[in-house]
Amino acid sequence: MKREKRSLSGGTQKMTEAALIAALYVALTLMFEPISFGPIQFRISEMFCVLPYFTPAAVPGLFAGCLLGNVLGGAMLPDIVFGSLATLLGAAGSYMLRGNKYLVCLPPILANMLIIPPVLKYAYHFEGALSFFVLTVGIGELLAVGVIGNILLAILEKYKALLFKRQES
Repeated sequence: MKREKRSLSGGTQKMTEAALIAALYVALTLMFEPISFGPIQFRISEMFCVLPYFTPAAVPGLFAGCLLGNVLGGAMLPDIVFGSLATLLGAAGSYMLRGNKYLVCLPPILANMLIIPPVLKYAYHFEGALSFFVLTVGIGELLAVGVIGNILLAILEKYKALLFKRQES
């Protein structure tokens, strides 16, 4: 008897990809919790912000992952809201720049550098100049997205036909 190859419908595939990306984001955020939060943070899970280059499902997946990671990591409400929105804006910007893989990492870096520092200063009452938090968040994002994310992008680029069906919606 011949087996039929089953494939997921477009909507189901996108939801599955988004859920997987969200789960990976949460897992890495919580696995490295001590460095994922705080005035000097290096959120390794932000490397996944390059995934909108491959699939539009990454945009809601990253947003959901950040939201859940912040909730489960014990972040304060302003951080949950604005941190998740920063990731959403960064992911949406990455998706819009998916035509140039070298620019995909810029929107998450910029969104987080602009949105997260005031949250750190005013929601958590961390001492220090706002410019200090712009610098620390910027360095963390540059390392996570700009360096590790681009390494991930280069690796996934080789396997994109296997892992992602290029979706242009």
